[in-house]
Amino acid sequence: MVLKRMFSASICIALGFVAISATAKPGEWHFKVKNSTNTDIVKLQVSPNKKDWGAFDIGKDGIGPGETAKMVWDSSTDSEPCEQWIRAKFSDGEYSAPSKQDFCEDLDTPIDFGED
Repeated sequence: MVLKRMFSASICIALGFVAISATAKPGEWHFKVKNSTNTDIVKLQVSPNKKDWGAFDIGKDGIGPGETAKMVWDSSTDSEPCEQWIRAKFSDGEYSAPSKQDFCEDLDTPIDFGED
């Protein structure tokens, strides 16, 4: 049990993400998220295996309906695989379906939550 907590904590630290207001510097990995729903996104989570989820710091206000936010990966994640799963938690408690993304490709086309 303690080992599992330590592993989960290390995943969260390894995925240590920077808040949405951050501006990407040359060489920094980033991606964009668009909220096309009528509900605030209150949490973004990423996982290489759909089992162990790390959370981005999206600020206390989250990502509101119609907003697009730039997310910047912390340099500690540079050895993580490009293809990972992402999901959003909404203010009504619902989660989006996880979607597999290649975070090394097309960094500026937003991942659109709410798009059919």
